[in-house]
Amino acid sequence: QVQLVESGGGLVQPGGSLRLSCAASGRTFSRYAMGWFRQAPGKEREFVAGISRTDISTYYADSVKGRFTISRENVKNTVSLHMNSLKPEDTAVYYCAAKTRPGWGTSVVDYWGQGTQVTVSS
Repeated sequence: QVQLVESGGGLVQPGGSLRLSCAASGRTFSRYAMGWFRQAPGKEREFVAGISRTDISTYYADSVKGRFTISRENVKNTVSLHMNSLKPEDTAVYYCAAKTRPGWGTSVVDYWGQGTQVTVSS
């Protein structure tokens, strides 16, 4: 069992930056690839960024590539999402996710966090 707790959301102006963090419980954190998903009102939950178990490979949705950076520290059981050049269309609830199966669809996620709201508005 893995429990995920996100933090760092909030209100930011367009062009601004935010850093989301996810703290994981348990001693098996390094067994999971970690990712961030988001869900805007009236839309399906979508993949944003992912990182492999050993921090070697990272993956990004085209919409955030070049603006967002995912990282993890297995020693601290944390995964972070640095978001730069934020746009109003980035507004959503952001969820931390842990998975062991291949792919980055929502159906392969084993554990979800409770979500943190990110609002980009002037």
